Amino acid sequence: MPSLLEVTTHFFLQVAVILVTCRLLWPVFRRLGQVQVVAIMAAGFVLGPTVFGWVWPSGQEWLFPTALDVGGATVTHPNLTAIYVVGQIGLVLYMFLVGASFKLEILRSHLGKAGATSAAGIVFPLLLGGVVGVWLVGQGDYFTDKVSSWQGGLFLAAAVAITAFPMLAWIVHASGLLNTRLGTMSLSCAAVDDACAWVLLATVVATTKASMAGALLAIGGGLAYLAFMTFVARPLLKRLNTWTPGDDDRERSGGLPVAPLTVVLLVVLLASWFTDYVGIYSVFGAFVAGAVMPRGAFLDAIRERFEPLVAYLLLPAFFIYSGLNTELSLILDPRVLLVTVVVLVVSFVGKFGAIGLVARWQGMSWREAGAMGALANARGLMELILLNIGLSAGLITNQLYTVLALMTIITTFAATPVMRVFERSGWKRGIVFGSSGEEARTSGEAAEGSRDDAAGGALRPTRGQK
Repeated sequence: MPSLLEVTTHFFLQVAVILVTCRLLWPVFRRLGQVQVVAIMAAGFVLGPTVFGWVWPSGQEWLFPTALDVGGATVTHPNLTAIYVVGQIGLVLYMFLVGASFKLEILRSHLGKAGATSAAGIVFPLLLGGVVGVWLVGQGDYFTDKVSSWQGGLFLAAAVAITAFPMLAWIVHASGLLNTRLGTMSLSCAAVDDACAWVLLATVVATTKASMAGALLAIGGGLAYLAFMTFVARPLLKRLNTWTPGDDDRERSGGLPVAPLTVVLLVVLLASWFTDYVGIYSVFGAFVAGAVMPRGAFLDAIRERFEPLVAYLLLPAFFIYSGLNTELSLILDPRVLLVTVVVLVVSFVGKFGAIGLVARWQGMSWREAGAMGALANARGLMELILLNIGLSAGLITNQLYTVLALMTIITTFAATPVMRVFERSGWKRGIVFGSSGEEARTSGEAAEGSRDDAAGGALRPTRGQK
């Protein structure tokens, strides 16, 4: 068993390699029209057994060990545990920052449209995914023996219906869509659809253990948490904007008052603990905690100081952990490849088609509806979390894990370029996505667009980024 010093020393090297890999991949992915989080996600798979392990198996196993032999028993390697914990901290803090940036006033003004598109984004993928899941249970090799047909259908339905809320938030922010109707409704749909998917997952896990208590706890606990944060915590947290710390208090935290900063961190950690405990996962607790925080200079300062550390140091550890569990060589089996194609088609059509058509029916333009359908296919983080839970709970095999991981990579990779196709088609006609839908771009935006076109057609920030 390695000592604490050996674990720490090796972890420092692992983090350094992760950061270098992310920086090397980013220029390549930027040229492909991607946002930086996709490059970070890809780094996790590059450093796993799929790429690094194929090129240099012994080097990959030494740098990122996953198991340890202790007295004849195989246990999880301490360094893998360290990567997992750091990744979870990064995930929780990132989701808090997303919630702190969320524009509730835009959501309120388009609540009806958001509700209808959310329903479409969960119902149709659930039906399609459920059928494929039942089929895969009958095929064998994809679910374990303790999973029945209807449980496999629910699991795959959740996997197809999910949209990676953290991943989508990064894409929306990086694309300048955060303060637009498109960005706000996309995030709202993702939040609702992911919550439903987690309830389904809790149901599957609970029923395989012959108990429905887990599913009931997830539903009841989630509703209770949302009510508490909205009606109790939110009014109390407004006092953070009236805090008047002493000079020594402010100096020790680099400009942030220590006492209210501690309160914020306590709220995020306790919210994450509670939602993890009830089974709806910590990212929802952290997001709601950020959403109910009072807006003002204090929250802006927290976001400004936390975002670089969280996004570029802590969060990449999560993608590395997921990448270490993926072996894309498994899809070389013709049967597995066929399943991969079926899952890909069902996943893309279920989200893009359903959300795009319903959004158009709700009065959005074809451009905005198409862009919204494209964004819904960004599954990244949440899909990988779901897969990790399914694998650790003994529900799915490595074959299905790899199939769904590959689906995650492809659909997430396609989300931004497809969305930008719809955005550019309007930009050429002097239209941008705004807080109320499509709006005429300003003269400043037109001038910026001309410069970008001359430089090679790079994507311009929309009105929401200004």
